[in-house]
Amino acid sequence: MRNHELDYRQYVIGGVATLIVVVYIIRLFSLQITSDDYKKSADSNAFLKKIEYPSRGIITDRNGKLLVYNQPAYDIMVVMNEAKDHLDTLDLCAALNITKEDFDHRMETIKDRSKNPGYSRFTQQIFMSQLSDKEYSVFQEKMFHFPGFYVQRRSIRQYQYPFAAHVLGDVAEVSPADIEEDEYYQPGDYIGKLGVERSYEKQLRGEKGMQILLRDAHGRVQGRYQNGKYDRRPVAGKNLTLGIDAELQALGERLMEGKIGSIVAIEPSTGEVLCMVSSPSYDPRMMVGRQRSKSHRLLSQNVWKPLLNRSIMGQYPPGSTFKTTQGLTFMTEGIIHPTKTAYPCGHGFNYKGLHVGCHGHASPLPLVPALSTSCNGYFCWGLFYMIGAKSKYGSVQKAMNTWRDYMVSMGFGYKLGIDLPGEKRGLIPNADFYDRAYKGSWNGLTIISIAIGQGEVNATPLQIANLGATIANRGWFITPHVVKKIQGEPLDTLYTKRRKTMASRASYDYVVQGMRASATGGTCHELAKYDFMACGKTGTAQNRGHDHSVFMGFAPMDNPKIAVAVYVENGGWGATYGVPIGGLIMEKYIHGKLSEASEKRATEFQNRHISYGTTSR
Repeated sequence: MRNHELDYRQYVIGGVATLIVVVYIIRLFSLQITSDDYKKSADSNAFLKKIEYPSRGIITDRNGKLLVYNQPAYDIMVVMNEAKDHLDTLDLCAALNITKEDFDHRMETIKDRSKNPGYSRFTQQIFMSQLSDKEYSVFQEKMFHFPGFYVQRRSIRQYQYPFAAHVLGDVAEVSPADIEEDEYYQPGDYIGKLGVERSYEKQLRGEKGMQILLRDAHGRVQGRYQNGKYDRRPVAGKNLTLGIDAELQALGERLMEGKIGSIVAIEPSTGEVLCMVSSPSYDPRMMVGRQRSKSHRLLSQNVWKPLLNRSIMGQYPPGSTFKTTQGLTFMTEGIIHPTKTAYPCGHGFNYKGLHVGCHGHASPLPLVPALSTSCNGYFCWGLFYMIGAKSKYGSVQKAMNTWRDYMVSMGFGYKLGIDLPGEKRGLIPNADFYDRAYKGSWNGLTIISIAIGQGEVNATPLQIANLGATIANRGWFITPHVVKKIQGEPLDTLYTKRRKTMASRASYDYVVQGMRASATGGTCHELAKYDFMACGKTGTAQNRGHDHSVFMGFAPMDNPKIAVAVYVENGGWGATYGVPIGGLIMEKYIHGKLSEASEKRATEFQNRHISYGTTSR
């Protein structure tokens, strides 16, 4: 009788043997055909692939003044497979002016794959970065004593002037997140961290090159592999020309010394940012080289937040500068007639026990003098009638959203899209916002303060400056941008196309008249002394403490060259700080210099500091 149990065992043993053979075949195929692990190991022994770093693009201002350039530096690289156990570490530490503990820590960090995911003992790893010429020369004399250690020539950024830190940004070593996000980078590479250095990183960084060097069995370099046939030369980064005027930027930072706030100036016809001041600021040269980490830590711990770019991140009530948007909206929607004196102002808006105060002036007024005198009552009445116009809109919600759409078309409520990282959107409320806040029971009186740039409305200084540029252009703007030109590459179309608002051309003409009247005899009367036809609007934004001083304007009235916004925290009336600072900025740009009297005025404001106490902001 046939033994079926033996047959079964035979099949099992045969199956196992077949499986083992198949596994070996698959593994051999993987090692020899699919995997390049052994090839990499062999290549690493035979070749030394030396990366050549490109020169980073330089940055100039609109007039060709050099703002950012490169200077030589040196990195110490190590190939762990070549670093011998009998290495004289004390001699190496002395040559690099580091301690034995520092040496051990650096070597362990290199081998830690959680911190250095691209680690390989056959490839160069960064041991120490950004040595100066003097440090390099000391190390070079003894380098032959340290097998496995090499010098990689690099360049580091240098900033020509102690200003424009928030615009220019800085460069630092890549983080693990940077490496994971873009395979171009490897540990030890540098990347733009803030400002233009960050937003134009891909244009500025260029393309790496590579030398393939041939080594003998002892690891000694014998020369270039096939005379450099497979070498790849680095491609330098592209140069950038900014719209920033270096001298105007310097003046702006000088005027904001001892103050918290911002100045933003824009060329209306192009949207190019002429200056962007955020105060307090810092010297960008602090953020160069190995001192960057320490400097960044000190700045980040500063209670006055000098790292914060208030021009695009500060979200403030725009105050009475916002009344221009209300006049544009109410006139276009037919709520007001520009020449009719329809609304009273008995030292403010008064209705059913609600009072919004205003300074004394003639009343009632039409639109132009209402802007000139900055009448609160006029614009509060305008909003009240618009939100309450059910015969026109059907509901307060529809009226509110129509109002919101006008504000958004003028550049408020959303990010404008400037070519700098970190821009904030501000706040323009809509009907849903108030329905949630008041459970659907609200009207024009409930939200009356938004008519004068208070309440829930918030804007960045950039948005306020852009409002000035839009009025200067009589109804359109180009998205503000700090880069004027990229070498060999066109600007993004976002920075070349006009964006039109919902307001009519006629309404802009009246608002321009109102701003000009403000400069000749209204709240901006200090502008009357200039020989160019300046237009302006003050703002005094209410605050828990002392009010903020705000100004928005442009010049000349026809064919405008500059629009400017000034925001000084706790500066009081708009005419106290905003108007005089704005006037000096306009004069400097239009004439290229300040008059003798204006220079004295600039020194006065430079030395006029505001006491903010010790409270963290």
